[in-house]
Amino acid sequence: MRISIVVLFLAAASALAAQTQAPTTPATPATPTTPPSAPKGDAAKGKTMFGDYGCYQCHGYAAQGGGAGARLASRPIPFAAFSTYVRKPTGEMPPYTAKVVSDQDLADIYAFLASIPPPPPIDSIPLLK
Repeated sequence: MRISIVVLFLAAASALAAQTQAPTTPATPATPTTPPSAPKGDAAKGKTMFGDYGCYQCHGYAAQGGGAGARLASRPIPFAAFSTYVRKPTGEMPPYTAKVVSDQDLADIYAFLASIPPPPPIDSIPLLK
């Protein structure tokens, strides 16, 4: 049940992000460390904040997801959807209002999530061959 809610939320956030983007000239692909429309954040500070606010307790130390929290890395959802969900979550996650997590701390956490490289392809792991 929890997974289907997360999948539904991610699909809705992706659709919303696609609808809100105005047509422009052909877009260049965004690099993992600088997602479009994300405020400037410090990934090193974000890593510290990820631990200080206890995000790792549900999402894992590398934001890989766990029993209670969704996978947040290595391709986080658009910042607008991320911020909206953190401020007013629909699941079991407690809300982190601006009084609890500042906008800059949230931008730093997002920069940390965007900086996490994707996992290696399964084919490249010798034990799995």
